[in-house]
Amino acid sequence: MAHSRSAKKRVRQNERRRLRNRVARSALRSAVKRFRAAASAGDLATARAIYAIIQKRADTIARKGIIPAKRAARIKSRLAAALGSAPAPAAT
Repeated sequence: MAHSRSAKKRVRQNERRRLRNRVARSALRSAVKRFRAAASAGDLATARAIYAIIQKRADTIARKGIIPAKRAARIKSRLAAALGSAPAPAAT
């Protein structure tokens, strides 16, 4: 356990940052799940909208160092490929 005032402050700061980072990672994962659900259902308009959100979110958290930049690029690349190969909506 921390003994000095500065070490105790550092513990408090790290806890706040850990929670903030966890929220950001979780939000990205949730958005990816929503994207995959929309793409597999053939709802391309929704999938495209969610993909735009994912791109921005992935870049932001990569810039902040929450996830590595290459992981953000890999996520975006895989989702773009999934968007390109998503089943077309049924013609009515």
